[in-house]
Amino acid sequence: MDYLVAAAEWFIALFQSGADTFISWMGTIVPLVLILLVAMNSLIQLIGENRVNSFAQKAGGNPLLRYMVLPFVGAFMLGNPMVHSLGRFMPERYKPSYFASAAQFCHTSNGVFPHINPGELFIWLGIASGITTLGLNTGELAIRYLLVGLVMNFVGGWFTDLTTAWVSKQQGVTLSKQPAVKA
Repeated sequence: MDYLVAAAEWFIALFQSGADTFISWMGTIVPLVLILLVAMNSLIQLIGENRVNSFAQKAGGNPLLRYMVLPFVGAFMLGNPMVHSLGRFMPERYKPSYFASAAQFCHTSNGVFPHINPGELFIWLGIASGITTLGLNTGELAIRYLLVGLVMNFVGGWFTDLTTAWVSKQQGVTLSKQPAVKA
């Protein structure tokens, strides 16, 4: 009988832990993401959705823009996780590759731009601590990490495009080259 009570207590504690995490987010990341979303949507309205769609369509046709420039600008201006919201303007067939590139850039930019992904800053700080202990320059490491990240964004995005096209063909799904959001 004691094992049933222990199992029930564990089960409730699991959900209590989830609730505690959710409440902590309500005082930190949720308001931040909400305000960034309002700012981004306001900026889109000021620029004009047609112009944003047109730019996204052009960027969708250019792998350097799609995998390197847009993730960089989006991550720098909006941070993680808001950078992913820019993917709504990408053509359907490029959304997976944009997500892959943007997600990867949020990791590889921490040394130079810690505001992009502060939740994972501890990874960079751990590496930087080791480099400092060796008497090496963390600035050089941060720049190299950023540059390698940009190259890997391109490779990862391109590879994601290839696998998306392959799976789409295999599943008989046709993905549009037009932006999903229309004015």
